[in-house]
Amino acid sequence: MKKIIQDLSYAELEEKVLSLGEKKFRAKQLYEGLMQGKTIRAITSLSNAFKEKLLEEYEDETVRVKETFYSSDGTEKYLFEFADGNLVEGVLMKYKYGYTQCVSTQVGCRMGCKFCASTLNGLIRNLSSGEILSQILLVNALHKGEIKSGQGAQARAVTNVVLMGSGEPLDNYDEVLRFLRSVTAEGGVQISARNISLSTCGIVPKMYALADEGIPLNLTVSLHATDDETRARVMPVAKAYKIADILKACKYYFQKTGRRYYFEYTLIDGENCDEEHAKALVELLKGLPCHVNLIRLNEVKERTLKATSDKAAYRFLGMLEKGGLSATLRRQIGVDIGGACGQLRAQYLGE
Repeated sequence: MKKIIQDLSYAELEEKVLSLGEKKFRAKQLYEGLMQGKTIRAITSLSNAFKEKLLEEYEDETVRVKETFYSSDGTEKYLFEFADGNLVEGVLMKYKYGYTQCVSTQVGCRMGCKFCASTLNGLIRNLSSGEILSQILLVNALHKGEIKSGQGAQARAVTNVVLMGSGEPLDNYDEVLRFLRSVTAEGGVQISARNISLSTCGIVPKMYALADEGIPLNLTVSLHATDDETRARVMPVAKAYKIADILKACKYYFQKTGRRYYFEYTLIDGENCDEEHAKALVELLKGLPCHVNLIRLNEVKERTLKATSDKAAYRFLGMLEKGGLSATLRRQIGVDIGGACGQLRAQYLGE
């Protein structure tokens, strides 16, 4: 596998262009073409000779859509294939305020969370920053007739990004950080950090490191329990980092960025969603600058965990609100196309 040209920043592209004996303005043409989701060969403003030089070192097609699935609610799910043949998933969710894309940061995952299909086959490899970015560039290109914001090279259909696909973003910290720099960079797709959400299972040292970067994104932590013993049954990471450690890291994040943080709480029947758990969650989080996103479990056939009923989910939400917590029950989308991360890839690999 060759290098990924989308890994390079604009400044690094300028250096590469000059090193190949081309004029500096070629970097702008190259960068604009890449940000429009074009392959190297498809950038018509560049000479064939220059493109051939680039192709000696870089992949032409960083990522392609192997399959697309369309939900009755408008959601689109993609099976992305990278240059080495590895697969990840992505989801495009269409809202009135814009399009939100869920991107993957790793091929597989080593965190072992019992409610997630992404971790079934373990971690295969990390994605590079350019491979993460290219998922967005490709979807923007696919929906170029539905541009929602921006202009010129910055025109985009995708207005919001969530790092909640396959993989644990903070387990691929350096490449994810490079991605965040590139996706927010002036002149590129230029998505505001405030429109980016990063979901972590709670790798505490990296949460502190991210806070120190000063990027005002939306930090979301997968909680899913109110005590360490229960949490460890479904999330092995809980054996390393306690809930108290996570709350301290969240407090630090708020102090450094001024941004409230979010907790994801997946409702698992018989495990974490009765009245006792609701009272414990209120006791744990009341008064903190946070919001709780309740999620109805997307059942994974290889696991034994079961989803709670809609009635029970709304009852749990009501108990949180009555207790004074800011909380919402996430709307289920893409259920008919296996909307939860990892399900489509697991099915494809199984077949």
